[in-house]
Amino acid sequence: MNPHSRSTSFSSTSIKPQPLRRPSVSSRLSFAVSTAEQGESQPENGQGIAAQHQIEEEIAKIKRYEDFTTIDWVQDAAREQLRRKAKRRRHAGRVDTGRRDWRHRIQESYDAAQGWIVITIIGAAIGLNAAFLNIVTEWLADIKLGHCKTAFYLNENFCCWGEDNGCADWQRWTGLEPINYVVYIFFAIAFSFTSATLVKSYAPYAAGSGISEIKCIIAGFVMKGFLGMWTLVIKSVALPLAIGSGLSVGKEGPSVHYAVCTGNVISRLFTKYRRNASKTREILSACAAAGVAVAFGSPIGGVLFSLEEMSSYFPLKTMWRSYFCALVATAVLAAMNPFRTGQLVMFQVHYDRSWHFFEVTFFIIIGIFGGLYGALVMKWNLRVQAFRKKYLTNYAILEATLLAATTAIVCYPNAFLRIDMTESMEILFLECEGAENYHDLCEPNRRFSNILSLLIATVLRIFFVIISYGCKVPAGIFVPSMAIGASFGRTVGIIVQAIHEANPQSVFFAACQPDVPCITPGTYAFLGAGAALSGIMHIYVSVVVIMFELTGALTYILPTMIVVGVTKAVSELFGKGGIADRMIWFSGFPFLDNKEDHNFGVPVSQVMITDVVALPSHGMPLKTVEQLLSKDSYQGFPIVEDETSKILVGYIGRTELRYAVDRMKRERTLSPLAKCTFTPSPYDSTATPITPRTPGGLDYATSASSGPSSSASMSVDFSPYVDATPVTVHPRLPLETVMELFRKIGPRVVLIEYHGQLAGLVTVKDCLKYQFKVEAAENPRSGEDVYGVDEGHERVWALMLRAADWVSDKVSSASGGRIRLRDSLEQSRRRGTEGGGGGGQILDGTEEGVDDEGLELESRS
Repeated sequence: MNPHSRSTSFSSTSIKPQPLRRPSVSSRLSFAVSTAEQGESQPENGQGIAAQHQIEEEIAKIKRYEDFTTIDWVQDAAREQLRRKAKRRRHAGRVDTGRRDWRHRIQESYDAAQGWIVITIIGAAIGLNAAFLNIVTEWLADIKLGHCKTAFYLNENFCCWGEDNGCADWQRWTGLEPINYVVYIFFAIAFSFTSATLVKSYAPYAAGSGISEIKCIIAGFVMKGFLGMWTLVIKSVALPLAIGSGLSVGKEGPSVHYAVCTGNVISRLFTKYRRNASKTREILSACAAAGVAVAFGSPIGGVLFSLEEMSSYFPLKTMWRSYFCALVATAVLAAMNPFRTGQLVMFQVHYDRSWHFFEVTFFIIIGIFGGLYGALVMKWNLRVQAFRKKYLTNYAILEATLLAATTAIVCYPNAFLRIDMTESMEILFLECEGAENYHDLCEPNRRFSNILSLLIATVLRIFFVIISYGCKVPAGIFVPSMAIGASFGRTVGIIVQAIHEANPQSVFFAACQPDVPCITPGTYAFLGAGAALSGIMHIYVSVVVIMFELTGALTYILPTMIVVGVTKAVSELFGKGGIADRMIWFSGFPFLDNKEDHNFGVPVSQVMITDVVALPSHGMPLKTVEQLLSKDSYQGFPIVEDETSKILVGYIGRTELRYAVDRMKRERTLSPLAKCTFTPSPYDSTATPITPRTPGGLDYATSASSGPSSSASMSVDFSPYVDATPVTVHPRLPLETVMELFRKIGPRVVLIEYHGQLAGLVTVKDCLKYQFKVEAAENPRSGEDVYGVDEGHERVWALMLRAADWVSDKVSSASGGRIRLRDSLEQSRRRGTEGGGGGGQILDGTEEGVDDEGLELESRS
């Protein structure tokens, strides 16, 4: 929603120069952070300093960001600077008066170390949660196949500790394979149904991966409840169930979400972070790094992931915080040792053989596969997401349950799809010598059947990832993509090994030493996993480091870099941005991606909103202000000297103005005809107000007198709540530069002024609308493609309805009419028709009824 939608139009070319000129952007920005310093220079003016502090406290209290709005980082940074200056002044005052005792020293030391204390607590909590999820997930994945006779709570690895190919203590559910098949399907359905029910009933934001939304939150977009306590609890409980159900989803992506939720919930216990959005952003960036660190056992890779993918603002201090948080989380996970092997992840391996240069040809093939895989999955998954949003909003639990049942039915016959994806990667990564020979994977006489099984597993897994990612359960795409790449890479490795053994004397294999295994198929699986992960997420440097930390093999850094480099080259042929960026675009979040370079060649005047509602600095009746606040069309109002000159003097947000009006009405009885004053504090902070300010914030333009006219003469002073230093630009400034302003300094709105006069304003959404318009003009066939996709969606939905009706009729006839599925289906369809069937504009789920406790960046009091 734009801050303005209508009012008098202003043309930048028709505005005449005015004699009054406002200072430059830099001087006005510096004014906000130097006001306190100017007040400090006059300690004798204690009344002025107290008033300044009161104003700052009032502004801090009203910064309660509304849902689906953006944070103004400029104002937030200025307030943080003022807080620091006030703290230094108090410290200097105690030193001068000799009142700086040991309590103050301890308090100052605690304040200085508070950031590191918070990071340590958060890192330890993330590590403990990750260990718990690893243990529970492995048990749920194995319980579908059998149980441990000695201890029911043990998974197969712990039950058969020290054995490579199973043991007598681990027993299948029955001796009949068809019954085991049915039990496998039953567990898959039960786990998926439970997970989807928990998500829908208690925390809709716990569905999906969460990386896309967290990128927007770190950039300043507010989503209440997305990082709350309920989301953390339900995500931690429902995620193992979703993985155990066998759906083609992973837990490594959602690990970023629950890690950031942990950081948000814990940091809100400390006032320093509850009141300041920029400080909280440091914590969230560090938690994102810790989430990847515990997922892959890669602390450095987690830091690089946060830098490369998550954070739009990543200063050196944030990097150190991220490094320390990832270190603590990984250390706690290692101390918990969830796999009892000393390894942090199940598929961690160590390679001791080197590679040969002739293998670069096959590495390039794997890199090409990674790029093509990412492009294919992103294209078709977005179409499935559009279909899901349009038709399946009211069938979230049924959809997840049917997906799990279908996945179990199709995947059970394939040995590489039946087991958990992390376990399959562990098997595919291993060398054949001295390792578990699962499904005769290392037997030369079983190569053809294994190649066929791996190719089938690759194709089926791609299909299930496309239709499963985005369903209403906690679901990531990291591990499914890595499993797909591993199965394809192992296939290539087996083929290369077979070619070498068939032609050992070929010149192509001259670098191979005799009597030593030349080809290690497990390394091809490892490289394929890195290629697929890079192709779907469009992250490159962090993938190289993550894969290196997984193996600990310095010799495979160069092959990994080659594969990832080829993947990047192929991926960018199909557009920039991975699945997380595409989901941001699909959901309509106001996020300016720094990965894209634009050359629009137009000034900001072509994009700005000229239909602006501006408030005069003096004389507007209070009832007119309340009428404007009653409309949802405005998120803020520029302040001008008067409606004739349009000289810009400041900006006030809707939230600030609403709070100020409500507070003053509580403290005083105000007439609807009371005149409002919005003139900001003068640039000279030493100036004395013309009229005295009462403690309640009201000014009286004339002496209060008896009679009916006394209430009308009252003047309500809103100047403490006005931003006197909004970011302003010239109408002829290039649009690309304005977009960089939004990315770099993060204002909520940029005002356009010409010779001191208000010409319009522009928001992030205005820039994105113009960008989409240009892209649609450059690709005129996109409209035809959308029309064709809609027709395909309608045909698929009609087919699904016919299938549902057929099944309901069969069930009804088989039960003698006692079970009538058609009635429940018809009720769901009617609900979908009445509710629009399309879900929310921003997100399908809301958390109505959930307490605001735990909302990210929400409280500024």
